[in-house]
Amino acid sequence: MSQKKILYITQEIYPYVDETPISNTSRYLPQAIQEKGMEIRAFMPKYGSINERRNQLHEVIRLSGMNLIIDDSDNSLIIKVASIQSARMQVYFIDNEDYFQNRETLVDKNGEEYDDNEERSIFFVRGVMETIKKLRWVPDVIHCHGWFSALAPLYVKKGYKDDPCFKDTKVIYSLYDETFKKPFNKNIAEKLRFDGIGEPEIDKVKSRGIMDYQNLMKLAVDFSDGVILGSQDVDPKVLQYIKDEKIDYLPYQPDFEKSVDEIESFYNKIAE
Repeated sequence: MSQKKILYITQEIYPYVDETPISNTSRYLPQAIQEKGMEIRAFMPKYGSINERRNQLHEVIRLSGMNLIIDDSDNSLIIKVASIQSARMQVYFIDNEDYFQNRETLVDKNGEEYDDNEERSIFFVRGVMETIKKLRWVPDVIHCHGWFSALAPLYVKKGYKDDPCFKDTKVIYSLYDETFKKPFNKNIAEKLRFDGIGEPEIDKVKSRGIMDYQNLMKLAVDFSDGVILGSQDVDPKVLQYIKDEKIDYLPYQPDFEKSVDEIESFYNKIAE
C-alpha cells in the first residue's frame, strides 16, 4: 500500500494533551505508518489549554478565514499547524474563538462536559473536511479516533460524497474504552443538516433517540467501512452491534509493533 494517503482525525494527540490510549495511538501510529512509506495528515482540535508558544503553533493564513454555518450561526475557521520534529510529522489544528479558544479540552476545569460539545464536534469535523479540500489532498483512507471525531464517517459518506477529495475515500473508526456523560442536545439531527445530509440522514439520526455515547458510536459504525478496536474493553453493546451488522473489524492488539502491521494490512484490505 505504498504511496497511499491516510488522514487521521483525532480528538487528541500527545504531547499536545496528556497521555491517554487515544493520544498515544494518535501520536505514534501516524509516524509508524508514515515510516512504512505512506503519506499522512493528522488533525486535532486546538484546545485552549494547548500552549501555542511552547508547542510552536502558527496560523496557516492561506487555509484560514472560511466561515462554517452551524445551526444558522457563522463560525470562523482558523487553521494552525505544528511539527513533532522527532517524528517528522506535522499536526494540523482546527481552531475557533467560540468553540476552542478560552476552553479546556472536552471538559472544563471542573471536569464538566461542555453543553455544546455536539456543535464543537460538528465544527471540528467539517473544519477538517474543508481544510483537506483547500489542500487538494485526496485521502485513500480516513482513520478516526475518539468520540469527538465520530460524526466524520457521516460527513464523508454523505455530506462530502460527491467531492473529488472524498468520493472514493474509505473510512475506518477506532473504538476505545471511553464515554461521555451528557448526551448531545436533542436538536443534534437538525444541526447536522448539510449538502448531502438531508431528510433520510436526519430521520436516521432522530430514530436513534437520545444521542448518548452508545448511539453516537453506532452512528459512526453505520457510515464506516471498517472498525478497529483500540482498547481491550470497549462498550460491549457497541461491539455486539458491529458483529450484528457484520461490519469488518480488527480485534484489539496490545503489541504496538504487531498492531501497526495489522492496521497496515487492514488499510490495504479496506482500500481495495
